[in-house]
Amino acid sequence: MNPINIGETAPDFQVKDHRDQDIRLSEYKGKRVLLSWHPLAWTPVCTDQMRSLENSWEVFAGYNTVPLGFSVDPTPTKKVWAAALVLTQLSLPSDFWPHGQVARDYGIFDEANGVSQRANIIIDENGIVKWVKVYPSAQLPDLNEVFNVLSGS
Repeated sequence: MNPINIGETAPDFQVKDHRDQDIRLSEYKGKRVLLSWHPLAWTPVCTDQMRSLENSWEVFAGYNTVPLGFSVDPTPTKKVWAAALVLTQLSLPSDFWPHGQVARDYGIFDEANGVSQRANIIIDENGIVKWVKVYPSAQLPDLNEVFNVLSGS
């Protein structure tokens, strides 16, 4: 499976986040969205990845960008994890059911392990995929790459 192509219309989705709120991509029209995918909650690199998004919340706001911390973990797991990490701004959408469907739509579902790949996908204000990068599972994504893309858009 290959990741979604730059220039494609991003598939819309509706999922619940860790606050049990409905998250729909189409509701962010007029803003950029970073889909920051991590394989599983409670693992060290995933923890660092979500903390970096939370700690950079104001930087994202300056770029008119909403970061979303996606994984296939169920909503209750994400709720407890977000509380443990003291995430107050970041939304953690759950792609649990149908299991991995959003990750499949974006071409980043790892069938062998039943999780998403670690990836960052930037969607522009009009719902078009602007940038995609898939990372090795053990690698923490560099947010400076994301900010460089956002600043050049």
